[in-house]
Amino acid sequence: MYTVQQVAKLTHTTVKALHHYHKIGLLVPEQTTEAGYRLYGRNELERLQHILFYKELDFPLKEIKQLLDGEVDREETLQQQQNLLEQKVDRLQGLIQTIRSSIHSETTGEELEVESMFQGFETEEEWKEALKEQNDYLKKEYDVDLTNQTIDVESMNESAREAKAFNDDMVDFLLEGRTAKDPKVFSRVKDHLSFLEQKGHPATPKDFLNQTEFFLEDNFHRQMLEEWQPGYSYYLNKVAANYAAQS
Repeated sequence: MYTVQQVAKLTHTTVKALHHYHKIGLLVPEQTTEAGYRLYGRNELERLQHILFYKELDFPLKEIKQLLDGEVDREETLQQQQNLLEQKVDRLQGLIQTIRSSIHSETTGEELEVESMFQGFETEEEWKEALKEQNDYLKKEYDVDLTNQTIDVESMNESAREAKAFNDDMVDFLLEGRTAKDPKVFSRVKDHLSFLEQKGHPATPKDFLNQTEFFLEDNFHRQMLEEWQPGYSYYLNKVAANYAAQS
């Protein structure tokens, strides 16, 4: 039999967590002495192992309890957990490789391929985490809540690549000194709006102009564009105004 302190040390968890698991009925000690000491046996340690594996996979405690309170085939459960953990490892390794590539790009000055910037975003949860700061800002400033919006990962990755490519092209035009009425600039805007239309987003010249005006007025988004290139938010708005005027 193991005391709560021994179990905490053995499993690298905390006494507080074990007390909480007991309180919610997730992990009940085999015995509780008259003095109130919790004692755990082999069965409880095996159950705790499952709990910790599921926690590592970000399962809520309530869901873990439902899973373990049913009839558990330990071998089958361990195999399922192994598969899930291996999938998580693969996703994390993908993200780590993306970060390494990005660090290398920053330190060497070599431009990272657009596809490489997003190859680690393979799940809806990863995209939601990436968009969290922007969504929190929109909720706070404009009471627009996008947190429960369903994300099509493949479509989002494709849209992100196009957004990156479009902004890179527009910044290049700005640095080349192309005017906001240049036919080559207008051609790129036309292609971009066509892409957005295919994705089901509002993409008229007026919509584009309204969006750039919002970017100018909103500190968060203006700063995002200005970090791309100083003066870019104003250039993009001028391009949009001229494009809308000639359409």
